[in-house]
Amino acid sequence: MSDRTIRTEPLTAEAFAPFGDVLEVKGAPDRLINQDLCGRYHDRARLDFGTGGRAGISLFDAVPRALPYTLDMVERHPEGSQAFLPMTAAPFLVIVAPDAGGLPGTPRAFLTAPGQGVNYHRGTWHGVLTPLSAPGLFAVVDRIGTTPNLEEHWFAAPWTVVD
Repeated sequence: MSDRTIRTEPLTAEAFAPFGDVLEVKGAPDRLINQDLCGRYHDRARLDFGTGGRAGISLFDAVPRALPYTLDMVERHPEGSQAFLPMTAAPFLVIVAPDAGGLPGTPRAFLTAPGQGVNYHRGTWHGVLTPLSAPGLFAVVDRIGTTPNLEEHWFAAPWTVVD
């Protein structure tokens, strides 16, 4: 394994906390609603749309990828958070990197379990949407606004993500 290889790790709230929120139904619900027939897991993501933006819900249909996966670019959204909610139970790849003085540091790769989504905190370096099987359908909650909200970083040498 080269020094540009990243092994996937299971997505857990603790491991992902520096980058965002893991969205999943885990443990007891915060409260029961609808005549006690629905458990509400309340306020599970820190949504942040900056000034001059609003929350929007979009639907993404991404082409599936496979492992090993070549990571040559990450992006971030300085004006808002971005939540990805899979519309299938299939796992997907989540790649993030810490900020290192305005550039991405060493990336980490997480593999979701069925039923998990993520919310990237505002300004978090992350890979593109990477489903591992078809269909790659996601509901995405992010900032809708007129000011620029995308920065890309292309690595001089790509990383390889393996299982």
